[in-house]
Amino acid sequence: QVQLVESGGGLVQSGGSLRLSCAAFGDIQSFAVMSWFRQSPGKQRELVAFATPRRNTTVADSVQGRFTISRDTARNTMYLDMTSLKPEDTAVYYCNLKQMSKEYWGEGTQVTVSS
Repeated sequence: QVQLVESGGGLVQSGGSLRLSCAAFGDIQSFAVMSWFRQSPGKQRELVAFATPRRNTTVADSVQGRFTISRDTARNTMYLDMTSLKPEDTAVYYCNLKQMSKEYWGEGTQVTVSS
């Protein structure tokens, strides 16, 4: 079993920065892929960024140049550094882990960007 715990969300002004963390607990395989998703009210959940075990990373076009994903495989922790935040970044951010054909989700952390 795997448990994901997000932290670091909050209220920030437009142009500000936040760092989200996701700690993974349980039977984490070396080949697990970890990702950040977000969901705004009335919208579908969307992929923000993902990191492979070899630390290859990809971020969505909408956050390119502003968000950076990183991963500490030794600590089973993933981060999302968000800069130049915009009101449209307001959402619940979810941590996701995929391994052995299974998928796990965290509870989510709220990020609110005021204009």
